[in-house]
Amino acid sequence: MTGAVAKPLRFVLVPKLAHPWFETVREGAKAAALMINRQTKNPSVVEYRPPARSELALQAAILEAAIRSRPSGISIDLLDAEGLRPLLEQARRQGIAVNVFDSEPPASLPLTSIGNDYCLQARIASERLVQLLGGKGEVAIMQGVPTAPNHAIRARCHRQVFASQPGIQVVASPVDNDSISTAEEQARATMVSHPQLKGWVVSDAGGGIGVARAIAALGKTGSVKVVALDDLPELLQLISSGAVDSTAATKPFTQGYWAVLNLWQQGLGAPPIERIDTGIGVQGGAAKAP
Repeated sequence: MTGAVAKPLRFVLVPKLAHPWFETVREGAKAAALMINRQTKNPSVVEYRPPARSELALQAAILEAAIRSRPSGISIDLLDAEGLRPLLEQARRQGIAVNVFDSEPPASLPLTSIGNDYCLQARIASERLVQLLGGKGEVAIMQGVPTAPNHAIRARCHRQVFASQPGIQVVASPVDNDSISTAEEQARATMVSHPQLKGWVVSDAGGGIGVARAIAALGKTGSVKVVALDDLPELLQLISSGAVDSTAATKPFTQGYWAVLNLWQQGLGAPPIERIDTGIGVQGGAAKAP
C-alpha cells in the first residue's frame, strides 16, 4: 500500500516593486520553503511576483491574479492598506492563508504582520541626526511611498522627533516611491533649492543610497549628514566610506523566512498571531550613540 502523495505547497510573495531589498526577502522565503520541504517531504515553492513600479494598480492586479491561482498562501508588502483591503478580504473568504510583511494590515483586518517597530526604527535614525547636527539646522525627510503603511509610519515619527527640537527645521519631504534613482534625483533638486540643508533621514531602504549619491554629485559629502534605513550592500559601503553616518536596519531575510513559515502554519490550523517582530539592527555611528 502506497502512502498518499502530499499536495505541493505554493506560496506567493508580492513586494512593493522589484528592488534589491526584496531580493533578500525572497531568499529568506525560499529558505523557509526548503526547510518545509525537508521536514515534511512535501514539495514547496515560492513564486515571487514584483510589480514593475510601485503603483497600487499594478500591485492590485498581481494580488488579484494570485488569488485566482488559489495558492497555499500569499504574503504581501502593501503599497496601500485600504486600497487593497477588498482583495485581502476576498483571499480570506476563499480560505487562502494571507499575511503582510514589512507592513501593517488594514485596520481591523486580522492579518499577521511580519516586520518591526517602524516608529522606533525612525526615531533611532532621526534622533541620531539631531545628535550629529547638535540640535540645529535644516533637514529633509525622504518619504518613500507615502501610502505604504511602513513608510508613512516612519515619515510621521521622523517629524515627531524633529518637532520636539526647536533648533531643527524640516524644509522638504520629497517622495522617491522606493526607487534609488528617484531618491537621487529628488535629493539633488532639494539640496539645490535648500543650499543650507544640513541633514537627511529616509523612510525606505533605497532612500539613503540615493541621497548619498546626490550629496556626492554636489560635492557635499561630509557637510550634509545622512542617517539611513536598512542594510543593502551599497549602503554598508557608504557607511564604511563615511558618506553615510549609520543605519537602523530591518531584517529582510528573516522577514521572508517567517512570512512563509506563518503561511504554512496557518494552513495547518495554527492559532492566529498578530505580529512577528523581527527586530532592528543598528550599524555605523548610531550604534555608538548614547
